[in-house]
Amino acid sequence: MDLKALLPVFATVFLAELGDKTQLATVLFAADSKNNPWLVFVAASAALVCAAALGVLAGSFVSRHIDTRMLSIVAGIGFVLIGAWTLIAALRT
Repeated sequence: MDLKALLPVFATVFLAELGDKTQLATVLFAADSKNNPWLVFVAASAALVCAAALGVLAGSFVSRHIDTRMLSIVAGIGFVLIGAWTLIAALRT
């Protein structure tokens, strides 16, 4: 196991998930007294694992056909564009 990769991957995904709509939806499900909190935890965890698995499969497939440096550049540009769009939308209100 590559422990040098474990911490940055964990930290990046953990920080990215904090406060996003997935976490907010999970909070709402857990706050509903009709739902067992452990069931909500298991279901949300399974959903995140499946989503991560899709990301890993897609990433490993795409990396066989496209240079990973180019993928990083495209992802970086995408994040900058999303950040700019979010900032502009926030400034308009």
